[in-house]
Amino acid sequence: MDSEVLLDGGVVTRCRRRVHLDNDPSMIDTEQAPPDPGVEQRIADATEYRRQLACRLGRALGSEWTEIPREADERSKEEATLAAMRAGTAYISGARLPRDGRGGRQGAVELLVRSGAGYVPVLVVRHKVADSGKGARTSPITEPRPESAGHDPKRKPRPHSRDQLRLAHAVRLLQACGMQPGGRLLGGTIGSDGEVVVWHDLESRTWSGERSVLEEYDERFADRLAVAEAAATGGEALAQPTRITECKGCPWWPVCESQLRSAHDVSLVVRGDDAVRLRRVGVTKVDELAALNVAEFAEPPLPAKRLGESVLLARAWLRGLSLVRRVPEVDISRGDVEVDVDMESYSDSGAYLWGALLTYPEEEGPGSRGTAEALGVEPGYRGFVTWDPLPSDDEARSFAEFWAWFSALRRATHERGLVFRAYCYNELAENRWMLSSAERFAGKPGIPPVEEVREFVSSTDWVDVFAVVRDQFICPNGKGLKMIAPNAGFSWRDSEAGGENSMRWYRDAVGFDGGEPDVAQRERLLEYNEDDVRATLAIRRWMSSGAVLDVPYVEDL
Repeated sequence: MDSEVLLDGGVVTRCRRRVHLDNDPSMIDTEQAPPDPGVEQRIADATEYRRQLACRLGRALGSEWTEIPREADERSKEEATLAAMRAGTAYISGARLPRDGRGGRQGAVELLVRSGAGYVPVLVVRHKVADSGKGARTSPITEPRPESAGHDPKRKPRPHSRDQLRLAHAVRLLQACGMQPGGRLLGGTIGSDGEVVVWHDLESRTWSGERSVLEEYDERFADRLAVAEAAATGGEALAQPTRITECKGCPWWPVCESQLRSAHDVSLVVRGDDAVRLRRVGVTKVDELAALNVAEFAEPPLPAKRLGESVLLARAWLRGLSLVRRVPEVDISRGDVEVDVDMESYSDSGAYLWGALLTYPEEEGPGSRGTAEALGVEPGYRGFVTWDPLPSDDEARSFAEFWAWFSALRRATHERGLVFRAYCYNELAENRWMLSSAERFAGKPGIPPVEEVREFVSSTDWVDVFAVVRDQFICPNGKGLKMIAPNAGFSWRDSEAGGENSMRWYRDAVGFDGGEPDVAQRERLLEYNEDDVRATLAIRRWMSSGAVLDVPYVEDL
């Protein structure tokens, strides 16, 4: 008997409540959140990358290659794909596999590769699928066949669960139409570097090490199919709303948010598994969480420290507080010479802008300009930037110029017996691109050794303001820069300032889509970057001032 619904491979990593709403016929006319421009742009970029790679492979593989017409409807694509498989075509690009009504599956895959008596699926994705190391099985991009694969001494696979689960979905579709080859069940991924195919054994243990990829997929898909069928037939809903990370970009968030706020649902202050565990012991509302006495639990549903934190978050949320001090006196390390740093990157392609704001704390008051004059470096903002579309070797130049200025200032400060401090907001991004730049551009003029960068990021000279906020404040609404800076009286000049929007501005600034570079968007990006470092500075100064004591103290809750 055929299923009432057909689901694609992405469903297994999708929120269960979203699966319900996507398949509930009563929700057809319900207003959804507008599409996220950043997400739309990433989808468009990925589509263009796949098109370019297909053209490249088509030229290399010649008569062995066929492409399913991209403009055809789904049924026509399915028929063309099946016909190409039956004809034994070696490589089928833009494939749409025959739908599996019995299994409730449908789906497409970027490439099908002939292997033995059947086909194996290959995904083309616009992110990295391998890192430096060893352990991956790869084949050259011009020989995208599992038979050409061997152990790669330079790469280790990245554990992208979503990619592997999508491959498992494609394998099940191939099995349903009788086109899956014998032997181990395999799938491949081609990442953003476009150099090799990384091959995955889908019968091996998953990233969690507990079961195989296929076992994980089968369990998740069966669950999502049951949720969708119940929604489609008007049965009892098998998934209720709960706030998770995915909610931020979900079209159904306005619907779920209204329901969650009306119910004071506990997931508004704790997320994921913590909300699940609290519900198991009868704590479903923020009010109930706020009233808990942690000491009363013989076996608390969460680790004691995390449960106590959750109770405080709930109390702060009920009082409408955006921040609560954990400590009687807030403290952040300060220097004689201070630099706030913020980096702008474009996806995984590189870091095009390093912004630095130099300040001398003595000049915050009536002090002299002694330090500035001694160092001979004027305070203010500097942007070290490349406007060559990434990836580009000019990225090496802009990073080298930033590092030369930055490290010379740090060295001169130390030589004069003064304290140097550099600040960022969440060091993960800056550390990643500083280390990555040193590795990728090693040997180019002005590029520092990796160890020099490692020494800096592990030193007391480098302060992560995000970590200081996390350790000294409870933040019911989040710890992001744009959540915290308004508490310090800071606001961005651009009302549309944000990471997702900056991606669109960057494309216009460099003429990414074939148009003339937009100088106004370049200025906009520099202003946005400058405001980010000034926001970090504002938070630091506020934390060092008496004004921070106006924030309620945790014991007051």
